[in-house]
Amino acid sequence: MRISMRAARGLVLSLLLLPLAAQAQLRWLDGQHFKTLPVAVPPSVPAGRIEVTEVFSYGCIYCFRAKDQIRQLGAELPADAVLTFVHASFNPAEAWPMFQRAFYTAQSLGVAAAAHDQLFTAIWESGEFPLRDPNTGGIRKPLPTIEDAAAFYQKVAGVNAASFVEQSKSRQVDDAVKRADMLVGAYRVSGTPTLVINGRYLVMNENLGSWGEMRQLVNFLVAQERRRLGLPTPAPAANAAPAPAVK
Repeated sequence: MRISMRAARGLVLSLLLLPLAAQAQLRWLDGQHFKTLPVAVPPSVPAGRIEVTEVFSYGCIYCFRAKDQIRQLGAELPADAVLTFVHASFNPAEAWPMFQRAFYTAQSLGVAAAAHDQLFTAIWESGEFPLRDPNTGGIRKPLPTIEDAAAFYQKVAGVNAASFVEQSKSRQVDDAVKRADMLVGAYRVSGTPTLVINGRYLVMNENLGSWGEMRQLVNFLVAQERRRLGLPTPAPAANAAPAPAVK
């Protein structure tokens, strides 16, 4: 069926006049740009807030490369959205379970935020943290230990190394590690970094062309959750870099 030029112009004009939310709905497609999880996971943030979670690992070079973009994403989130972090453990060959335990130990001691970027840098830039073999570029054998992590946090955050190791064996940290593994499974995460919006939407990185698109999609999903929950639209948020939040 042929469409006249006049009809075509009318169709284009009608699309341009659609509300922005409707235009975004046409652009961002469930199953292509994001997935709605079959079972939503209750968020860990207070009522009235929307959670944006990065699933990551310090042992993941892609997470290291994404850290500045994740910081920018957090700084640009609306005022009712909160950036949180879940550390994955599904790659034991690269010490992810140890890094996960170290992260939640640092969280429990209140030093994770201050050392977040520094640990990434020590692993993947300076080589100060013993994960990569400087001769081969591969993963060092034997793998780094929780004692290595304790020494790092003592140096950069002033935490006593022996106390750090002891805290890493605590019930509090055990529970945090178990919860993180539960969340990674419930979110159906198979790679890192991965973003999850309010325990309900999984961002499909592989189908996005840039970090700019990623931020647009996250903001769309935050707005979609806001409408679903019947929350008011907040005033623009002040630009402030986020700190890793406990999950």
